[in-house]
Amino acid sequence: MRCGIFYRVQRTTDIISKTLSQVGERPLIELLRQGAALCPDVVVGMGDDCAVVRVSPDAAEDIVLKSDPIIRGRHFLGDAPPELVGRKAVGRALSDIASMGATPRWLLVDLVAPGDTPLEYITAVFKGMNAVAAEYGCAIVGGDTCKSGELHLHVFCCGTLPRGSARLRSGARQGDVIRVTGELGGSLASGRHLSFPPRMVEGQWLRDRVNSMRDISDGLSSELWHIAHESKALLVLSADAVPLSATAAADASPLDRALYDGEDFELLFTLPAENDPEFDVEWRRRFPDLKCTRIGEVVSTGTAGVVFTDGARVPERGYDHFGKEGCKE
Repeated sequence: MRCGIFYRVQRTTDIISKTLSQVGERPLIELLRQGAALCPDVVVGMGDDCAVVRVSPDAAEDIVLKSDPIIRGRHFLGDAPPELVGRKAVGRALSDIASMGATPRWLLVDLVAPGDTPLEYITAVFKGMNAVAAEYGCAIVGGDTCKSGELHLHVFCCGTLPRGSARLRSGARQGDVIRVTGELGGSLASGRHLSFPPRMVEGQWLRDRVNSMRDISDGLSSELWHIAHESKALLVLSADAVPLSATAAADASPLDRALYDGEDFELLFTLPAENDPEFDVEWRRRFPDLKCTRIGEVVSTGTAGVVFTDGARVPERGYDHFGKEGCKE
């Protein structure tokens, strides 16, 4: 299927002349989206947790695609156990697949590493990757290798879901309730960022019950703003309702840990308020050991915004790959 390519990027000096660190991750993505190819088989292109494509007009299933890198010194420290490094590498991609409500199928892994890396270390990393893949019903089926000065793992995941059922950031509606699974904050300090469980079963269960959904990788604030921007909606956050991890609760600024730390890999979603009471009962019955907390509401659509209940603006920040230097830990 041939594609027509339309470039709509305005090469103005206020953007093009700047560096990645000056611009930041979100403006970069918006810039690249403007120049992306437009194809009739692309259901969801750049800008959501995953891309969604349809192999034929009458296909019963859609294909969900995701890639995610982890880099030593950026996403994990050199003394992190290699099996947990592998687990995180695959888990990050699976978390995004879960946020669309999809089922993971196949994985490709690019290994980029220094030539003096011990094979014992690499096999331990792949042991961790294979273990988490098997746990969630998918498999590593290929990839590539390359020499570099630092260890990188680039994971590409392909999943499937029923035609037209992907949950997007853009689906929030006026009157929706905002909920989040689990507890937030302190993932890096506690080490959970290496061993989190991708919410795969939960995402598939939520798929037909929610209007919008995404995973929390860059902090609650960042993810709320993603939904606000893509849905063109005003979200109100109840700060006192945000579920905090024990590590975050013990911090001097516990809410900041939940809002800005990132690497929680929980699911953030919105659903119609009229369905919320029944939803709460069903959730407790289906997932009795996992919190699912109501933390706010979508009060209007038309203009993007995220505010606290007192009207104060929730700062639009979180982890930005081009805004910080050094290890994410």
